[in-house]
Amino acid sequence: MLCNTMFLSREQMWDLPLGGSKAKTERHITHWCGNIFYVLFGIMAKVGFRFSVIGREHLRAFKEAGEGVVVISNHSSYLDVVFLYLSARLKQWIRFMARDTLFDTGGGLGGQIFARVGAFPVKRDSADRASIRRATHMLRDGEVVGIFPEGTRRGKGSSKLELHAGASLIAKMGHAAILPCALVNVGSIKKKGGRIHFNHVKAIYGTPFEFSSFSFVPKEDRLEACTWYAMRECFALVQDLPASQVDMKALFPDTKDYREVFCGHTISPYVPKQNAAKTKGME
Repeated sequence: MLCNTMFLSREQMWDLPLGGSKAKTERHITHWCGNIFYVLFGIMAKVGFRFSVIGREHLRAFKEAGEGVVVISNHSSYLDVVFLYLSARLKQWIRFMARDTLFDTGGGLGGQIFARVGAFPVKRDSADRASIRRATHMLRDGEVVGIFPEGTRRGKGSSKLELHAGASLIAKMGHAAILPCALVNVGSIKKKGGRIHFNHVKAIYGTPFEFSSFSFVPKEDRLEACTWYAMRECFALVQDLPASQVDMKALFPDTKDYREVFCGHTISPYVPKQNAAKTKGME
């Protein structure tokens, strides 16, 4: 089995499990590469940035129940991926949706590494059905899918900053909950032209919720409103504010503001339960 999984193309690994229930009994991506990166980056994160994780029990509850979950987070640095990845280990792996062009870096070597640690490609600014299908299967198998709904790094890059509703669509299709996670102080580690700052970096997991809780929102707005709500929860954790005080219009000036929609509605927390067999039967 080890020989069969040591020599895999990146395309093969995009469709193989890394964690979840199938990884226990079927062919899967071997963990040696991910474990090496965890040790190397984990030591640097702990020593250099005193990295800590708050609320990780919210993520662990999904593993105990055998359920998949979509983890969404704010995005201000390339290092966000590293810290979010570290926040789930040792017991869980996050399968990241990554920009497809990243898999061609280093003559394809970068793509091989990204695939070995569980990432899979998505085409930016398009309805990438292949990536949505992959993410859906991962969730139904009890894996964790990580998405940055902002699509690009806040305050960096040339792409227009906006919210992408793909996270909500994937959660809906995968019958999975959404779990907000805030990454604090990652963006201030290294600013363009400046030196490295060894700030205290934190990953803070919030309260999970289900897409089905948004039935009061008009159908045509439901996906976008769900993502808007999830990101408001993230920035509430980042800014250490009640969610109602987060200025989403300032953060996303070109996105519809759903503040009034949620004023009279409370989104109930989702409690993971032993329903892995049920979701597996929906494939």
